[in-house]
Amino acid sequence: MCPDLCVGYVWAACCGLGAPCPAALTPGAVWPCHHGEVPPDTSGSSEKEIGPEQFPVNEHYFGLVNFGNTCYCNSVLQALYFCRPFRENVLAYKSQPRKKENLLTCLADLFHSIATQKKKVGVIPPKKFITRLRKENELFDNYMQQDAHEFLNYLLNTIADILQEERKQEKQNGRLPNGSIDNENNSSTPDPTWVHEIFQGTLTNETRCLTCETVSSKDEDFLDLSVDVEQNTSITHCLRGFSNTETLCSEYKYYCEECRSKQEAHKRMKVKKLPMILALHLKRFKYMDQLHRYTKLSYRVVFPLELRLFNTSGDATNPDRMYDLVAVVVHCGSGPNRGHYIAIVKSHDFWLLFDDDIVEKIDAQAIEEFYGLTSDISKNSESGYILFYQSRD
Repeated sequence: MCPDLCVGYVWAACCGLGAPCPAALTPGAVWPCHHGEVPPDTSGSSEKEIGPEQFPVNEHYFGLVNFGNTCYCNSVLQALYFCRPFRENVLAYKSQPRKKENLLTCLADLFHSIATQKKKVGVIPPKKFITRLRKENELFDNYMQQDAHEFLNYLLNTIADILQEERKQEKQNGRLPNGSIDNENNSSTPDPTWVHEIFQGTLTNETRCLTCETVSSKDEDFLDLSVDVEQNTSITHCLRGFSNTETLCSEYKYYCEECRSKQEAHKRMKVKKLPMILALHLKRFKYMDQLHRYTKLSYRVVFPLELRLFNTSGDATNPDRMYDLVAVVVHCGSGPNRGHYIAIVKSHDFWLLFDDDIVEKIDAQAIEEFYGLTSDISKNSESGYILFYQSRD
């Protein structure tokens, strides 16, 4: 039975989610229990910072309640909400005939709730989405800190699977969404979805035999790129490192079809098709044998507001594509299983920081604070972890 009041730091516990109270300014503060509704709004200052005359039309900036450990989820959801093509497709899905509840319907309900708020700023508890996430994947069904990149991967792939399954059902019923008859032959390869249209790019794995010079290539698709990080470098440097030439020799020799034997070879990975939104994951967590655990690489890696990829293949379809930074998921802390996640996003002509229920306007120059540390010592840091770049075309 739910009590009439929730004591500070246990807000929403009576609603079954056991969340710390984001509105509790001091331990023991008492707030009315909202039974999963919005806690007292502490983010109104962002509206004043932006100014009513500059506030974008039909835009809303809402923080998300943290249900105990869900900052990894909140930060990714905020980043995706401000990836316009993704948001527009999720909201379009919401307008379709009502479907059985799944992770995508819950996400669509959440985005729709934000987009249709009467207030311009505030706080929303994503309770329905979190409940569904925990129900569908036991990895997230606990109160331990989770990895934001793992969640992003799971969410995008789950949405794509849902859309493909719905498409399959429509085909089995003999009709496509526009009412036309589907005469296509059944294919083992599922049709691409709008998730693929937005995030999917293609890598080409080129292998050159050093004996006969024959080059073979194999393509593979990606929804995000994971790149190694080095101290005092840049994203461009990391991407070039991603495409460095590797020599296959000794027991790792390459079997050349032309030579019909194992030969030494050069291997490299390049980008063949650039996605509409490029999601870059910085591999900041490394397993240390001597410590028997993962530790954080707080290296300073500069990520510019504008980006062009130079590690494209010779037959790339859009090698000159320019990207603008639209969102960053930031990891705060010293390790993967501790710390905190926040998001910084670009909306129209200014930047905002989303720290769960807190929303603040920040200067573009403040983004430099999230590059990482110049010291090699692993310590607490606020460093960019997942970068979202949107193409201009």
